Amino acid sequence: MSEEVMTIREMCDAFDVTPRTLRFYESKELLFPIREGQKRLFTRRDRARLKLILRGKRFGFSLEDIRQLLDMYSMGDQQKTQLAETLKVARRRQEEMTRQRDELGEAIAELQEQIEWGERELAGQNPESSAA
Repeated sequence: MSEEVMTIREMCDAFDVTPRTLRFYESKELLFPIREGQKRLFTRRDRARLKLILRGKRFGFSLEDIRQLLDMYSMGDQQKTQLAETLKVARRRQEEMTRQRDELGEAIAELQEQIEWGERELAGQNPESSAA
């Protein structure tokens, strides 16, 4: 493996993704491999971008958010704009995830109550047989 470029197979192995995933990210203009005929060669920049794409996806960022954040890298302000916008997107996503967690916690508690009620019903220990 060259230190400068990696083949699609090497990228797949290094990042645990499929060739289809890499081609998809290329079609969405998130990655820009060097094309040599049918062969794709990924640079150090592509590897850094893929690492950020995968992290963004793990956090639930949309591909459009990720693309816009990556595009801000070369604005010439030492990535201050990129970082500020990333923080804004991250805070918004964190609020969304916290709300989802809270809703899930409530649903789990309700389900637990229903399970306990059902177990009491089956055991014949619930004096209120019609309560649900």
